[in-house]
Order: sequence, then C-alpha cells, then structure tokens
Amino acid sequence: MPLNTVSTLGVIALAFLAGLIAATLIAGILWRRWRRSEQVAHENALEIARRESEIAARELRSKIEEEMRTERRQLEEQLNRREIQVSLSEERAKSSEATLESRKLAIAEQEASLKEQLKQVEADRAQLHTLSRQYRSRLEQLSGLSVETLRSELEEEVRRECEDEIRRLKADLLDQGEEAVREEARRILIDAMQRIAATPMHDITATIVPLPSEAMKGRIIGREGRNIKTFESATGTTLLIDETPDSVLISSFDPVRREVARVALDRLMSDGRIHPTSIEEAVAEAGKEVEQSVIGYGEESLRRARLTGFHPEIVSLLGKLRFRLSNNQNALDHSVEVANMCALMAAELKLDSEVARRAGLLHDIGKSIEGEYHGSHAVAAADLLRRHGEDARVVNAVAAHHEEVPPESAYSPLVMIADSLSAVRPGARSESLDSYLQRVSNLENLALQHPGVTGAYALQAGREIRVIVAPEHASDEDARIVARSLRRRIEEELQYPGSIKITVIREQRFTEQAK
Repeated sequence: MPLNTVSTLGVIALAFLAGLIAATLIAGILWRRWRRSEQVAHENALEIARRESEIAARELRSKIEEEMRTERRQLEEQLNRREIQVSLSEERAKSSEATLESRKLAIAEQEASLKEQLKQVEADRAQLHTLSRQYRSRLEQLSGLSVETLRSELEEEVRRECEDEIRRLKADLLDQGEEAVREEARRILIDAMQRIAATPMHDITATIVPLPSEAMKGRIIGREGRNIKTFESATGTTLLIDETPDSVLISSFDPVRREVARVALDRLMSDGRIHPTSIEEAVAEAGKEVEQSVIGYGEESLRRARLTGFHPEIVSLLGKLRFRLSNNQNALDHSVEVANMCALMAAELKLDSEVARRAGLLHDIGKSIEGEYHGSHAVAAADLLRRHGEDARVVNAVAAHHEEVPPESAYSPLVMIADSLSAVRPGARSESLDSYLQRVSNLENLALQHPGVTGAYALQAGREIRVIVAPEHASDEDARIVARSLRRRIEEELQYPGSIKITVIREQRFTEQAK
C-alpha cells in the first residue's frame, strides 16, 4: 500500500475517532441537560402536589372543625333541652309529692272522721239492739206470740199485698199495651181495606163456548171423531160435547191451554173450515195471540200496581195468572189487590212501600210456573225471583207467605195479612158447603188412588192432608216418592185456594200380649 494512502486512512480514522468522541461528549451533555430538566420538572410536580395536599388538608381541617362546631352546638342544644325537661320533671315530681302529701293528710283526716263515725254507729247499734230486745220482750208479753211467729205472719201479709198489687199492675199494663196495639192494627187494616176499590169476582171456572148452531157440534167432532181428536191433541184440553144446546165445554187444568183452545175454536167457527190441517193452523195462531195477550196482561198488572223493572219472564208469568181462578177469584186481580194493600199498610208502618208492593204482586207467581219444581208454589216463586236478582226481602216475603219458611223481615207478615184480607173480603171468593165437601172428598179420593195408600184424611179445611201408607208395601224412600207424586197430582188435577200441606205417614207397630 502506498504511503499516501496509509496517511489518508489514518487521517480519516483520526477524524472518525474525533467525531465519535465529539458525538459522545455532545450526547453526554444533552443527556445531562435532559436529566436536569426532568429532575426540575419532577421537583416542580412534587412541589405542586405538596402544595395541593396542604390546601386539601387545610380545607378538610376547616370542614371537620365546622362539623365539630355544628355537632357541639347541637349537643349543647340537646343538653339544654334535657336540662329543661329534667327541671320540669323535677318540678312536676315536687308538685306531685306535695299533692300526695296533701291527699295523705286529707285521707288521714277522713279516716279519723270515719273511725269516729264508726264508733258512733257501733254505739247507736248497741243502743238500738238493746231497745230492740226491750221492745221484742214487751211485744211478746203483750201479744203472747213469739217473734218468729210474728215475723212469718208479717212477711206473709206483705207478700200477699205485694203480689196482688203486682198482679193488678201487670194486668193493667198488658191490657193497655195489647189494646193499643190491637187498636192501631185495626185502624191500619180498616184504612187499607177502605182505600182499595175492588169489585166482586164472579168468574166461572169452566170455559163455555157458544155455538152458532147444533150442526156445528158434528163438524167439530168430524168423521170418526178425527177433528175433535186433533183439536184435543193440539191444545192439550178436553172438549165436552153433551146435550147442552148450542154450547161446548172446554176442560183443562191449565188455564192458558184452555184459553188457547177457546180462541182457536172461535177462529175455526168463524172461518167455517174445520179439518185437521186448519185446526193445527188455528191452534198455532191462537197460541201466538194468547202469548201476546199474556204479556199484555202482565204489563197491565204492573201499571195497575205502579211498578217497573221486572224481567220479561216474570212479566209473562204474571200475565198467565189472568187465566187462573181460586174459588172464582181471579189470581192476577188478587195479586194486584194484595200489592196495593201491602203498600198502604207499609206506608202506615213507615216501611218501604215499593218493597211491600213488589212482594204482594209476586206472592202467587209460582202458580203459573210450568214444569217440575220442589216445594209449594211459594218456594218455587222464591227460587225464580232469587235467580232474577230480586230484593232479598221480597224473596223471603214470597217464600214465607204460607209459613213454609221463617220470616226475616216485617214484609212477610204484611203479605200474609194482605193475602188473607183479599181472600176473605165480601164477594172475593165464593164456595158453597157442597163445593167445599166435594173439594175435600176429591182431595182424599185422589190420595187413596195412589198405590200403597191405606188411608187419607183431609185436615184444616182442606189445607192439609195426612196419608197413611202400608209399611210392608212401601219403604221410607217410597213414602217420599208418594208425597212428591201426590203433590204433583193435586197441583195438576185439583182446584184449591192457597196451598195444601201433604204429610205421608209410614208406621209399623208390633204388639204382643203376655199371659
């Protein structure tokens, strides 16, 4: 290698080394400056943190001191209140002690006074006892009787005088009370009856239809009786065609069916065409007409009784009462009369007139209920009214008007009284002795027709019947069935006022004779 080249490389190396040393020195200087600046920044941050902590500490100290001052002030106020309460309690205690001491002194004085009075009483008692012995001995000497004998005679005399006086006083009070109640009841009933403008009932129980001619009877009967059979089957009634001139009798225990038959027969005679087809058409049209008339009669009864708010079924059942009679008294007119009479008596007694009026109008609605039901018409009507949401007082009054259930309000006896007044007033019902005997006889004969019945006895003017069944032919359950079946037959086949109580008796007797 040439020398120049070597010397050039040496210079370059020296220059590089010098640059490296210079760079290292510069880097060391820069690093020391950065370190110093970082240290200064750190010291500044520490100083700021120290100052902030001192400020926070001062604020916290001030807050704690303020809270302590507030708490101290509150404690001082509580302590002052406690001191005041304690002082008041001490004052009250001192006052109570003073009062107690004064009361003790007063009690001690009263006790001393009572002791003095007791001593005086004991002295007076001893003196009285001494005088009593002296008087007793003097009385024994004068009368010649012992003290016990005199005491017993005196007690007997006083008891006798007191008993007579008490008896007279009791009789006077009871007579006055009963007479006042009787007079008030008489006044109310007379006033209610006088204000009811009713007319006598003379409707007949049978439906008689006049005929235009005797030839019409043959047309009604028809060839081989087919017309009359169709008519009776369609209407559920019986046509009685006898020797009575120019009339036929329609017989049925259902008054609505009897009315349908009458209207249908009038329609057939007016039309002139009488054959099975026309009979069925006339009966259907008559049924619709009677149904409309039933609703009309029901609404008319509501207007006469001045009532509203009834279910349509109840209105229809009220209308059916128009065709029912009880001893020639129309059932619907009777119900309206009972309603008005109940309202009048309720007004006199300061009761609800509308409740009494509703109970009186609905009391016999069970008589028009068709189908099977348990109990009498009163119980059946009560069940129906209860289902339709009627007032509980009305339901009970209807159920209790024949005393089958206990009354729960004053409206039940009102209905009973008005029902009886409407039935027994002059001209309301008519029943001769012969018809009464016939009704009782029919009732007994109907019961005797039942299998297993050995005896039947009508009681209470036909309002009760007692039936005896043979125990060897009927069990207890059979006896119950007999009562239920007899009730249905009586309701379907007999006409009777009010209700009939049925009692079935099944009894076995075993008799032995020892010799």
